[in-house]
Formats: sequence, C-alpha cells, structure tokens
Amino acid sequence: SDGISTPSRDDDSTLQNPGTHSSILDDTSKSQSAVPRNKSTGLCFGDGKSLIDYILVYRKSSSQSEKREMFERNIRAEGLHMEKEASLTNSDVIFLKLHAPWDVLCRYAELMNIRMPFRRKVFYMHRRHKFLSRMEKRINKFRGWLPRKPMKFDNDTLPYLEENESFTAPFSRSRIHHFIIHNKDTFFNNATRSRVVHHILQRVKYEEGKNKMGLNRLLTNNSYEAAFPIHEGSYHSKNSIRTHGAENQRHLLYECWAWWGVWYKYQPLDLIRRYFGEKIGLYFAWLGWYTGMLFPAAVVGLFVFLYGVFTLEHCSVSKEICQATDTIMCPICDQYCPYLRLSDSCIYAKVTHLFDNGATVFFAVFMAVWATVFLEFWKRRRAVLAYDWDLIDWEEEEDEIRPQFEAKYSKKERMNPISGKPEPYQAFTDKYSRLLVSSSGIFFMILVVIAAVFGIVIYRVITVSTFAAFGWALIRNNSQVATTGTAVCINFCVIMLLNVLYEKVALFLTNLEQPRTESEWENSFTFKMFLFQFVNLNSSTFYIAFFLGRFTGRPGAYLRLINRWKLEECHPSGCLIDLCMQMGIIMVLKQTWNNFMELGYPLIQNWWTRQRLKREHGHIPKASLPQWERDYNLQSMNAYGLFDEYLKMILQFGFTTIFVAAFPLAPLLALINNIIEIRLDAYKFVTQWRRPLPSQAKDIGIWYGILEGIGILSVITNAFVIAVTSDFIPRLVYAYKYGPCAGQGRAGEGCMMGYVNASLSVFRVSDFEKRSQPRTNGSELFEEAVKYCRYRDYREPPDSTEPYTYTLQFWHVLAARLAFIIVFEVCLYKCLKNFTLIAYLIPDLPKDLRDRMRREKYLIQEMMYEAELERLQKEKDEKKKKDRAHHKEWP
Repeated sequence: SDGISTPSRDDDSTLQNPGTHSSILDDTSKSQSAVPRNKSTGLCFGDGKSLIDYILVYRKSSSQSEKREMFERNIRAEGLHMEKEASLTNSDVIFLKLHAPWDVLCRYAELMNIRMPFRRKVFYMHRRHKFLSRMEKRINKFRGWLPRKPMKFDNDTLPYLEENESFTAPFSRSRIHHFIIHNKDTFFNNATRSRVVHHILQRVKYEEGKNKMGLNRLLTNNSYEAAFPIHEGSYHSKNSIRTHGAENQRHLLYECWAWWGVWYKYQPLDLIRRYFGEKIGLYFAWLGWYTGMLFPAAVVGLFVFLYGVFTLEHCSVSKEICQATDTIMCPICDQYCPYLRLSDSCIYAKVTHLFDNGATVFFAVFMAVWATVFLEFWKRRRAVLAYDWDLIDWEEEEDEIRPQFEAKYSKKERMNPISGKPEPYQAFTDKYSRLLVSSSGIFFMILVVIAAVFGIVIYRVITVSTFAAFGWALIRNNSQVATTGTAVCINFCVIMLLNVLYEKVALFLTNLEQPRTESEWENSFTFKMFLFQFVNLNSSTFYIAFFLGRFTGRPGAYLRLINRWKLEECHPSGCLIDLCMQMGIIMVLKQTWNNFMELGYPLIQNWWTRQRLKREHGHIPKASLPQWERDYNLQSMNAYGLFDEYLKMILQFGFTTIFVAAFPLAPLLALINNIIEIRLDAYKFVTQWRRPLPSQAKDIGIWYGILEGIGILSVITNAFVIAVTSDFIPRLVYAYKYGPCAGQGRAGEGCMMGYVNASLSVFRVSDFEKRSQPRTNGSELFEEAVKYCRYRDYREPPDSTEPYTYTLQFWHVLAARLAFIIVFEVCLYKCLKNFTLIAYLIPDLPKDLRDRMRREKYLIQEMMYEAELERLQKEKDEKKKKDRAHHKEWP
C-alpha cells in the first residue's frame, strides 16, 4: 500500500467552494458522482447512497500534510471510500468522510469475529402440570384488571431488534448463506460499521517504519483535529413519535430515554447498546441497577429516620437533657467560651436521636448485607446482559503497545510469547524503580490531604473561640455549630481545588510508570485517581467520626496542639451531630456541583460555539449545516472515556455505605441524585456530545474490584461508628449494668433514667489551668459564681481519693465497645465475605439462563448441521440436473 502513487489530497484542487463536495476518491464512487446529494439526511456521500461511517477533521494550515497523504493513500488501498468537503463556517477546516463498502465490511467482520444473526431463536418451554397452568391463567386474568406497569414502554414504542431475537455466530464469508440478510445496507448497523472503520484506521500506516501506524498517533501529533462517527440525524422532530414514529435512532433515544418526561421509565438498554456500543450500554445498565437497588436501602433508611421522629417524645435521654436546667457544663474552649446549661443543647440532643436510635444497628447490618447482595445480583444481571448481547464468549483483544512505551524502549526488544513477534521490552529494574517513585508520589499526595485536614482542624480550634466572642448573639450561642458548618464548607472548597491538582499528579505518575498497553495505563490511572479522591473526600469525615473529641484530655489537663491550641471537643449531645452535618453538607454540595458541571459545562460550551459562529458568519440556521459539521461543533467525549461517570458514582457508593450508620438518609439522597443523574447523562450523550465510538466490553472492569473493597471497608467503619461515635454502647451498658433495671435482664425506656447524669463527670472550677480559665465566673447566668461544672467522660470526682481517674464504668464501656466491634466484624465480614455465604446463596448465573445457554448451544449445532446438509443436497440436485441436460444433447 505504501507504493501506490496518488496525487496529494490536501491541496485546494480537490475541493470546490465551501459547501460543495469534492470528487469522490475511488473508482466506484466516481461513477456515481452525478447523483445529487441527499440533503434531507446529511448522512451520505454526494451520491446520496454511500453512508458516512466515520469522519476525520483536519486543517489545511496544519504542517502534517505528508503524513496525512500517506495515511489516506493507505486507507484507499484498504478499500474504504473517501470524500472531502470544506466547512461551511471555516474554509480552513476540512472534513474527510469515510465509507466502508460491503466487501470491506464482510472481510473485516470475519477478521474481528463480529457475531451476526443467522436464525431466529426457538425457546424451549418447560412442561407444566395442569394445576400450575390453570393457576397461571387465573393470575394473568387478574393482572389484566390491574393497571399496566407505568415504568415499562409499550411494545409498539420501541422498534423490533432482530439481533436480540436471533441466534448469532461469528461472521464468515464462506457460510454467508447461513446468515439472515434482508438488505446489505442494513445488515451491519451503524455502530458496527463505525467500529470496523475505526479498526482499519488503527492499523493503517502513515510513515515508513514498523510502528508508524494508527489514527490515535495522528490525533496526538495534530495531523487530524478530530475523529468521530456521526449521529444519525437530529434528535428533534416537529412530529410526535406516537403519531409519526421516530425519524432515526437518535430521535428515538431522546424521546424514550433522554427526555425528562420519561424519568420514571426503565432505560431502553438494547437501544443504548445498539447506538453507543456495549461499553456505554453496560455503564447505564450498572447505573440503572444501582439506582434500582437503592430503593429498598432508601426506604429502610427513611423508616429508621421516621422511627427516630416518632420515638422522640419517648426518649428519656433527650428529655433529661432538655430538663437539665441546673446542670452546668464546662466551657468548650479557652477563656472566651462561657459556662452553659445542659438544657441549651436540647435541640441538638433531639436531632441526634433522629439518627442515633435503637434502629441504627439494624440499619448498619442491613446496609452491610445490602452492599454484598448488590454486588452479587449485579453479577447475575451482567451475565444476563452478556448473554443477550452476545458477550459470553467475547474475549478482549490484546491491547496495542502504547506509542510512548515504544519510543522509550524501542532499542531493546524481546519475543512476545503470545504473538511470537519481537516487541519493546522494559527491564525489571527500570519497571520497579518507576513503580517505587510513583508509590512515593502517591504517599506524598496522601500526606498533602492529611495536611489539609490538619489545617481544617486548626481552623476549627481557633474559630470556636472567635465565634464564642462574636457580637451577634445567634452566632455566639451556637459557636460550635457555626464552627462545624463553616469548616465543612471550607473543606468542600479544598476538596474541589485538590481534585484539579490530583488529576495532573495522577497523569504525571501514571506516565512516569510507562505502562505497556492502554488497558494497563487506564487501570493505573483509575486506581490513582480513585485513591486520591477517596482520601480527599473522606479524610475529614474519618477525623470527625473517630478522632474528634477522643484525645482532648479533661478540664484542667487538656491536650494541646503544638502546646498552644486546645483540641476541639464534641458537643454536649455527642459527636454524631458533627458527623451528620459533615456528611449531609458534603453529599448535597458535591452532587449538586457534579450535576451542574456535567450538564452545565457542555451546554455553556456549545452555546459559546454557536455565539462565536454567529459573530463570525452571521446567523446560520442549524438545519442548514450538514450533520458532520453539527457534530463537529458539539463537545467531544471526555478523554478518559467513562472514567468520570464511574468515579463520581463509586465515590457516592462509598458515602452511601461507609458512614451510613451515622446518616441513614444517605441512600435516599443518593437515590434522588441518581434518578436525575441517569437523565442528565442520557441528555448529555444524545444531545451535547459527539457520538462516541461504539466499543465492546463484558463487564465494568476494575471498578468492580473497587466496589468490593468499599463493601469490606463499610463493614469495618460502620462497626466503629456504632461502637465509638454513637452512644449506643454506653447506653446499653448503663441499661444492663448501672441503671434502674440493672440485673433484671431487660432494657426498656424506663431503664435509661439517670443516664445523662451517669455519663457526665464533675470538675472543680478552681482546678482550671490559667490559660483555660473562663473570663467570667458564670454569676451573670447562674446568680452566683460557678464552683463545679460537668463534662462528658467517666472520671472520679475531685473529692475522691484518686481525683479525675477513670471509673469502673469507663472500662466496662470500653470492653463492651471492643466486644461489639469483634462480634460485628465476625458475624458480617467473616460470614458475608470470607465464607461467601451470600455468594453461595446467589449463584452468578440464573438457572434459566444456564438452561437457555445449553439449549442454544445444542440448537446451534443442530442448525449448522441441517444447513450444511441442505447445502450439500442442493449441490447434489444441481449436479444431477446438469448431468441430465448433458446426456440429452446426444442422440
């Protein structure tokens, strides 16, 4: 192909005025150039017949013309048809349209093992007893009286997809008569045609040399500006889809999927897969499955919250706090914070009960089981989709070596044991030294996150005193809540700023490792970005859950930061209220920001492009532009593919499961967000982005392993949240050991009388350190100077023989907490994870699917055998006819 001599196609001689077509660059299409262009669709060449399968865009002013000339000569040598056309809005921009004819499609479909339909499926019906048949008829009759399921589409709304109802087999030109071919133009759908053309472009040379090939490298060196398959027309129509039908697949997807009016409908996954490919189809299948599984979690979480609401009036602990007007609490900060009545935290005690109540432990266990069940059922769902989409036997091709890897290690080669061809080789010492440096970079960035959290801690310590001395009484009386709220907002801003830095650092470290293939590069980058963002998003939450108020010391002997600032204490009603605020604010702000950036950014970018074109060329009706130019003006898909889409959902999954014991409403917020997220993503893919290249995949890749890791972490963290952060264990110990019902074997609400007083220790004011001494003695609030105050801890009173030492109750509570963590971990982690109890109960393949697969294999063998016999019989009959005709010629 390199030896073919053809004139250059980058000069102006091959182009006419803007808006007109060049001559078609192959013999077949030249003979049809007189046919007028099909302007109604804009999806064909100038002949109005040859479909456009792929678009390449370049600028005439680009300096890479020689590489393009060689590349285009070799494209023609592969049999692809080409046509060039200048942009209507910019004469420097040239569109190169590609079309794969029938023989090219057949040849490469066979090479790529593309499965195509060859016979309608015949489903095997199990024999049923007469009793079961009668019962089924009665049930179906009863269902006929009920309203139709509103979440399903009518059968007449969605088109009939023949490939979903037919047996498929790898395409073969020698057995082409076995396949169902009604029309050669529609046998290979647009997604398959685009995939075949892209496969060819990735293997065409642009320069002399072993590794000088592939479209990706030409895009990297700016030989071409863009490359994409075109959309199948406009997504808008003047006519209703119900009365006139869909004009094209894109219009159908918009009306049945991306339109906000169908937010409650199931996703048409087969249509998504047909238009965007299996990889994107699997993402939306996973997102829809995750959203559907959030329904029971959201309902149970809402019931836990409502249980707290309905039992609030019967909670003796919050009643005691609200009635404790004579209980004086020690100041929560140095000097500026005043003495407080315990009853001042009445509202916070009631809010805490909404999240920390008797149903919290049940919900934590439920969510641990839910996370495992979600993953196991997704494996079953994925298996069904893989069967329906003919991905069961599909194996991903070995990735091509990255150009950067070749350039770096081209001098040293080694034989590939799989392909048997020499390839660049990276020495062991070089590889692991790079991994060591990359790991050090990851560790350093985690230290940066810890430093940011440390800065937030210092802010909280300083601003507690500042808000306590604030002139506005509302802020002064709620200094701790104001500190927590502002710290969370600042933390969110820090999270968003660090996310920008993390992407650049992850790119640098991944490229430093020099991964061999694209899949290795993608997995390495994915792991780093997830680790960075997970630590960034959850570090402050971990601090509040497990460190806030745990190492502050006691009044008179506070532990200090850099021997200066007193560490922050928990609110008198507990630390859980701070954790709830942290999770609620971060979750709402993060999801709101993600949704804005996801839809707002491409909308603004596309609007700005339209305004720029209007200023430069005046008002140009959008309908007058050809489809390829309209698509070129849209935003290209993210350079990392579906990485951003998966990342935000996985981070949300972590928020929903890891600290769910402290915030039962997290699944509900996630459910509401995901219902919006599905339509946002659908609208973006259909209307705001260029059509991505349809590609195949049989699962969600490395993300499944990350989900399993989050599920294990959620079991551990929820056990610690219940044992350490909430007051569940201290209340349980008091009820059975120290309360009015001690020794009676029961723990009702009446058994909690006196718990608040038992959980507070006494401190003598005269024992304060000089720098902790409050500026007022409390006489302005309590009519006389305060001599004793209370604080949350289990310590001996100041008049005892060993003042301020831990009491026996402290050690009982500590032992109960450790015992709870051990029992929780053993019962859930061991049973659910190590012993795979749920995995055993939920097999990866449904029984009916296993039977269908076995029967399909049997039927395919029978059909192929019968078809071959039929072909041989036809050949035999034709031979007999010829022999008879030959014998009749003789007298």
